[in-house]
Amino acid sequence: MRPADADERPLVELTAAPAPAPADPAPSASSFPSAPVAACAPGFTRAVRCNGPGCSSSSDDGGGDGGGGAYPGNAISTTKYTAASFVPKSLFEQFRRAANCFFLVVACVSFSPLAPYRAVSVLLPLVVVVGAAMAKEAVEDWRRKQQDIEVNNRKVEVYDGTQSFHQTEWKKVQVGDIVKVKKDEFFPADLVLLSSSCEDGICYVETMNLDGETNLKRKQSLEVTVGLNEEHSFHTFKAFIQCEDPNEKLYSFLGTLHYNGQQYPLSPQQILLRDSKLRNTNQIFGVVIFTGHDTKVMQNAMEPPSKRSSVERRMDKIIYLLFVILFAIASFGSIMFGIKTRAELSAGNYAWYLRPDNSTMYFDPNRATLAAICHFLTSLMLYVCLVPISLYISIEIVKVLQSTFINQDQNMYCEESDKPARARTSNLNEELGQVHTILSDKTGTLTCNSMEFLKCSIAGVAYGNRPIQVQMPYGGIEEECVDIGHKGAVKSLRSVKGFNFTDDHLMNGQWSKECHQDVIEMFFRVLAVCHTAIPVADRNSVGISYEAESPDEGALVTAARELGFEFYHRTQTTISVHEYDPVFGRKVDRTYKLLNTLEFSSARKRMSVIVRTEEGRLFLFCKGADSVILERLSKDNRKACLTNTKCHIDEYSEAGLRTLALAYRELTEDEYVVWNMEYSAAKSSVHNDHDVAVEKASENIEKDLVLLGATAVEDRLQKGVPECIHKLAQAGIKIWILTGDKLETAVNIGYACNLLRKGMEEVYITLDNSGTNALEEHNGEGSGMAPYEQIGRKLEDARKQILLKGTSAPFALIIDGNALTHALTGSLKSAFLDLAVDCASVLCCRISPKQKALLFGRIADY
Repeated sequence: MRPADADERPLVELTAAPAPAPADPAPSASSFPSAPVAACAPGFTRAVRCNGPGCSSSSDDGGGDGGGGAYPGNAISTTKYTAASFVPKSLFEQFRRAANCFFLVVACVSFSPLAPYRAVSVLLPLVVVVGAAMAKEAVEDWRRKQQDIEVNNRKVEVYDGTQSFHQTEWKKVQVGDIVKVKKDEFFPADLVLLSSSCEDGICYVETMNLDGETNLKRKQSLEVTVGLNEEHSFHTFKAFIQCEDPNEKLYSFLGTLHYNGQQYPLSPQQILLRDSKLRNTNQIFGVVIFTGHDTKVMQNAMEPPSKRSSVERRMDKIIYLLFVILFAIASFGSIMFGIKTRAELSAGNYAWYLRPDNSTMYFDPNRATLAAICHFLTSLMLYVCLVPISLYISIEIVKVLQSTFINQDQNMYCEESDKPARARTSNLNEELGQVHTILSDKTGTLTCNSMEFLKCSIAGVAYGNRPIQVQMPYGGIEEECVDIGHKGAVKSLRSVKGFNFTDDHLMNGQWSKECHQDVIEMFFRVLAVCHTAIPVADRNSVGISYEAESPDEGALVTAARELGFEFYHRTQTTISVHEYDPVFGRKVDRTYKLLNTLEFSSARKRMSVIVRTEEGRLFLFCKGADSVILERLSKDNRKACLTNTKCHIDEYSEAGLRTLALAYRELTEDEYVVWNMEYSAAKSSVHNDHDVAVEKASENIEKDLVLLGATAVEDRLQKGVPECIHKLAQAGIKIWILTGDKLETAVNIGYACNLLRKGMEEVYITLDNSGTNALEEHNGEGSGMAPYEQIGRKLEDARKQILLKGTSAPFALIIDGNALTHALTGSLKSAFLDLAVDCASVLCCRISPKQKALLFGRIADY
């Protein structure tokens, strides 16, 4: 390790065009002597001195080493008001209500001589109503404040520079601090992972508070910092991090760690986000890079909105109607009063007791118009009882009582988490009973998010003979054993979590007798090596279980283990597998050197690893969606194998199974060396086109693949889902399901969960005409149209179809992600939403997480 007084500032430029920068005007600590400041790419100006004195104020968002501006503290606030803004903001909220504005005007007029009563009789009720509503708002905001105080005062261990960690409140954590987080604790800020209690620098993170996902995410530190796993090792640790500015992107992070004179690229694998929790790891050490409202979770948080329920908005409309009636009565009376007053000018027609010859402005025949206007204002005050000022306060009292009942309702208590229901605001209580549309994800909501390996296709041959849940009638899951033969088969079948496969041609090493055993062996090897899972000793059994980023991946690795390829050990650079060797007839130990991991993403829809075998051969193993794998195959793939595999994938998709295609490629040494230099440069780049450069480099190696086959994994439906959706449909509630599955898979899941029912008219909106009805209706029409025009034509035809048939049959809209991209833009957005809200069910398939969020936003604004 370098001496403590060594300069850790990078002496190389971070951008292609170097630019001189002024020296840091602030004095540097002895451990960080002044040095030329590197030019920073736009959007990548966050500069963090790790473990340096005064690191939270040594740099600013302006770029480089900073010039005196301080990063924000780690205290957060989620309250709607402050002490200074409460009165004006709360008054604005109260006088957004039509009735309150009306009574405020009446109260002002009541101080004039026109008032038929004292002003206090109008002003006092208004003050009571507005004051009570403001008091309710203050109490609810105070509760938010208390929660903020509780969070800000949580404790975390921070390194104090004297070879020890001490307890510090979250709100005192600063940028550049080294913190230690223990198992089941939340991360106090956004951290870069330096090391963990695991020897490989691996830890598991639960991000349920961020994205709702219950599966654990695997994070891994850089190999250069893995050894920093003891408190005393941080005494001489000095480093510098240049990274992106604070932003709301939860799944992306770019930066560079400058340590010991070297640069190391940082990726999302090293970022630990605030409000996520450490799991399955004793402790981790990390350096703080974003604090407080700069953290990604707070960047995604919106200002507390002014929420008004539909009942309150409807109540305003009723108030407006009462205004119209009130103004009509007052206007009619004033007009008649003006006419009668003007008639007093005629001798013999006036009432002697009114003394028109000695009248005031309020009753002056010479100024009848002015008298009518004064009479109008007086009438408004006389008839003010038409508008019930107590209506709002009555509603507020009911809301407060409802929220109290919700908090104390024992039926809403969750025993598993030991948490009761908590109504943080009482503004929207009545919305709970006025649901007209439900938007739901599929995985983990309709399904259990517990994947099971069920079928596979290898070298064009289908394997696996287990029944599929979605192909059975409702309630047929318990009857699954009827088709098996004897009851004992069911018990053995369900004994392994994630593995529901049976086929005598592959089980117990019988695959070695197949004619294409070399392809089967490579297929199982890809399953056992191409993943990011971690083996964990299972206390309940002799075998090994796996911690994976997704249940799909865990099921595939488990399947490889059950079929003779047991992945049992992993380091940052190696993967060890017990492989069944058909030559020796037993398992042998093989270790693969892990050279590169091309990670999975929703955009790539695939992941790859490049490994070196013990014999020195280089392989690229790849798995992903069939749509991206098949287009990257070499021309040497056997047509029969490719055709059969495509047919099997379609069959699995139509049966509601989740499919992945597997392929590999052998690389030459020279080819890999050239590519690795390109890929390393792309990974180390810090600029806005980083992702594009990395993807381009990945594309250059993920080509000319040899197809091995495909897997089919089942995600079983949650118990009672079909019955629940049926009852919701009977109640007139419209249901939208958003999923990333293929169209055929989504449609079959739709029928299985009762979203699509017999007698429904199905409307397909696709660009590739993958729906049966779409093929029949369009018969190739529009293939020459631009995609935007094609979707517009289909939306128009579907709208006419619904108008023609009316309410004779319910409609189901089925749209894929490509079509949805165009349907949510321009003038088609309104046409799509108008069509969708007229359908009883909407099934959106092949859509990305970004499209899901966009669709939620469009529906909310509709």
